[in-house]
Amino acid sequence: MKRHSGSKGADNKKGALTGPSQRQLRAGELIRHALVEILREEELADEALTGVSVTVSEVRMSPDLKHAICFVEPLGAGLTGEDTTEVIKGLNRVAKFLRGRLGRSIDMKFTPDLKFIHDESFGTAAYMDNLFLDPRVQQDTRRLSDIVDEDED
Repeated sequence: MKRHSGSKGADNKKGALTGPSQRQLRAGELIRHALVEILREEELADEALTGVSVTVSEVRMSPDLKHAICFVEPLGAGLTGEDTTEVIKGLNRVAKFLRGRLGRSIDMKFTPDLKFIHDESFGTAAYMDNLFLDPRVQQDTRRLSDIVDEDED
């Protein structure tokens, strides 16, 4: 039976619903580690970044490895949502400087353009922690063995 030419390869499209390649993941980790070192060592000349530590949680690379999206979480006592936004804007303002420093510390054909985005996963994790502390949720998550032990008493 001959397949209809319109459906040929429809299930096998390159890049359709697939994650990043091993090459993208490796390059992202290389850049993440290098950025962490640069941010730790450099005194950045942007007012929004003065006295703020930044955690680089993930770097996602484009398939051609020329663009990197850096997910970051600013750390500091009393940082508000507005302060976090300013830190992200500050990082994007110094992105060209960071790219220059990055080019000297990694061995890649191209040094990617950097874009910084706030990593929302930290807030999501804190929200989930609070949910698990809710007595109504704890009641639902008790182990079966805890219930059996109570019945035996």
